Amino acid sequence: MKTIVDNKPKKIKVGIVQQSNTADIKDNLKKLGKNIEDCAKKGAELVVLQEIHNTLYFCQVEDTDNFDFAEPIPGPSTKYYAKLAKDLGIVLVTSLFERRAPGLYHNTSVVFEKDGTIAGTYRKMHIPDDPAYYEKFYFTPGDLGFTPIDTSLGRLGVLICWDQWYPEAARLMALKGADLLIYPTAIGWESTDTPEEKKRQLDAWVIAQRGHAVANGLPVISVNRIGHELDPSGQTNGIQFWGNSFVVGPQGEFLAEASNDKEENIVVDIDMERTENVRRWWPFFRDRRIDAYDQITKRYID
Repeated sequence: MKTIVDNKPKKIKVGIVQQSNTADIKDNLKKLGKNIEDCAKKGAELVVLQEIHNTLYFCQVEDTDNFDFAEPIPGPSTKYYAKLAKDLGIVLVTSLFERRAPGLYHNTSVVFEKDGTIAGTYRKMHIPDDPAYYEKFYFTPGDLGFTPIDTSLGRLGVLICWDQWYPEAARLMALKGADLLIYPTAIGWESTDTPEEKKRQLDAWVIAQRGHAVANGLPVISVNRIGHELDPSGQTNGIQFWGNSFVVGPQGEFLAEASNDKEENIVVDIDMERTENVRRWWPFFRDRRIDAYDQITKRYID
């Protein structure tokens, strides 16, 4: 169900939940519920959760038993989060492991409206396959395209984690009228990386997303998980998720930054009218050479 946005608010309060998880899903859900409620009590109208927030990040190994974590949409988790959204009167951005059909699974964001209805869904389009991030084993690439989700707070350009490295994804969301770019995320360090390499990785992650904000004149909300999660196979030392969740404005200016070593709920004001002014000052959309970009859809230009 889509909510038509007639009168978008000029400012909104956004809550981000950066938390660690355990193997106990019930405990994770209980903690998430408390953290969402905490954000709402602080005035948040929109709350964003991290990627695959119900469980540990199970993609460190290829194990068919992990498909048992997947749920249909709608299903038990959507029922749980719908009630939270309705009871608290918030728009809520979640990230779920979707069981679409036997043998067909997606990494899916579900957005709930303030009345608890599902405003829309987004299926992760870019799927990584790297050591400790074996997502291609679990997730079928999304087939819903790069389409913003209409809510009472505006058009949400929801993307997921690996999508955040691709300027094309952010641009297409912006060209379709997104008011915000939102990235639920699960990313961290392997312990054998040097301190210098860890800094380079984190800096690149932040810079890439701030670049999307600048290039598109849009606020960006990026929410990462925190804590160390073991590799069940023992082949690596696991992942130290680096947190550093943040919110930036349409010039890439920081509005909020979380730490890399603790759980945090942060509520921040976003000026929704600032995009209009920034795009007047920096008219990138006006000056785009759309007549010269036809080769952008090629894999490589030989």
